[in-house]
Amino acid sequence: MKPEINLSQLKEGESCIIKRLEMNGDMRCRLSELGFISGTKIICLQKSFSGDPTAYFVKGAVIALRKADTSKIKIAVP
Repeated sequence: MKPEINLSQLKEGESCIIKRLEMNGDMRCRLSELGFISGTKIICLQKSFSGDPTAYFVKGAVIALRKADTSKIKIAVP
């Protein structure tokens, strides 16, 4: 595996494994409830024209997140 990067750096069509969330509070709790936990596989489906937000496939659901949030999610790309 490559070194850890931010989820915001993942390209369309690439998959990754979540390593950790570097945030606290309500957003961390919400993302955890949506399946963004260590060891979870994520696929980057589509970036908007402006690049923000981006759609990700996580545990059977498509979730769109802003770059401000994905820059705080550390991942490993196989």
